[in-house]
Amino acid sequence: MKLQHTAAALALLAAFGAQAQDTLVKIGHSGPLSGSQAFSGKDNESGARLAVEELNAKPITVAGKKLKFELLSEDDQGDPKAGMAAAQKLIDKGVRFVVGPYNSGVAIPASRAYNDAGALVATVATNPKLTQQGYQGLYRVNASDTQLGSKMALYAAKELKFKTVAVIDDRTAFGQGVAEEFKKSAKAAGMNVVGHEFTNDKAFDFTAILTKLKTKKVEAIFFGGYAPQAAPMARQMKQLGINAKLLGGDTICTAEMGKLGGDAVGDNVLCSQGGAILDKASAGQAFKAKFKARFKQDADVYAAAYYDATMLYAQAMQKANSTDPAKVQPVISAGSYQGVAGTYAFDAKGDMKQSPVTIFTFKAGQPVALTSY
Repeated sequence: MKLQHTAAALALLAAFGAQAQDTLVKIGHSGPLSGSQAFSGKDNESGARLAVEELNAKPITVAGKKLKFELLSEDDQGDPKAGMAAAQKLIDKGVRFVVGPYNSGVAIPASRAYNDAGALVATVATNPKLTQQGYQGLYRVNASDTQLGSKMALYAAKELKFKTVAVIDDRTAFGQGVAEEFKKSAKAAGMNVVGHEFTNDKAFDFTAILTKLKTKKVEAIFFGGYAPQAAPMARQMKQLGINAKLLGGDTICTAEMGKLGGDAVGDNVLCSQGGAILDKASAGQAFKAKFKARFKQDADVYAAAYYDATMLYAQAMQKANSTDPAKVQPVISAGSYQGVAGTYAFDAKGDMKQSPVTIFTFKAGQPVALTSY
């Protein structure tokens, strides 16, 4: 009887030993999981979760040990103050690899805390100021406002042949940044910017601003802001009989825009999003199918980028043969990773060397790609 007990105890110890030999890698996610932008935060989180689940299903080995990935997610509410608290929570839990924050207004202050803690950050936040801070472990896995705003302006000038446009921005770090880039490029492309109005990211009534712009007979209004404001803006443009197109950046390139805007959102809305057309990317269709099977809904704007960012970390750990961020960082900075949404290779600032931009419109409430350049 004793022998059986000893054998069982040894087997148990061996099992514990095997588990103890695994190296735990915590991936932190920071994004708006509550409030009006929660649809984006949850979509991003799901992209990272899918990658973590796949990595754990066929474990990779680093320095002779299997890696076990764990996703720790914090709600930063899309708010700079809450974002700093979320960053501190993740740092305190030992997270040294972060995907997010989603909002530029959160990413800019939080990136300092992550940098000071020696954590690496992969974000889709687009404000150019983010990567001008000089943090070596900070990567933008998407086009910046410079690219999103300027490509939208070029499309409006060259393809739509518009001459008279106006700008509205919501005063967030993202909205302001992308609106300024659009304005700059619109003027350079020969368009006349006849107005620049301001609102905020909690507003829902834009009648006064739109009435003012209606008198200027604009052909398009570029809105620097998010879908929860852009959708009622589209409805109010329709009610006021403004036939101008509503243009925007990646944050209005979402199914939520169609859902909130209803019949006021169609081919009158155009938006620019970082990355090539996912349907045309070789791994794009497979990713979309996997995502839908796992989460019972379609992948939205940046699910693929968050999936890619998580996989990028894992591949760099394999190449560095280490899970130490100080050893993983130079591998990411010097290397190139082929992901679902594109090829990730970074310049000295941490911006992507090449990030195509896709212009979308809406059909039956869904964003539909028109062209990439």
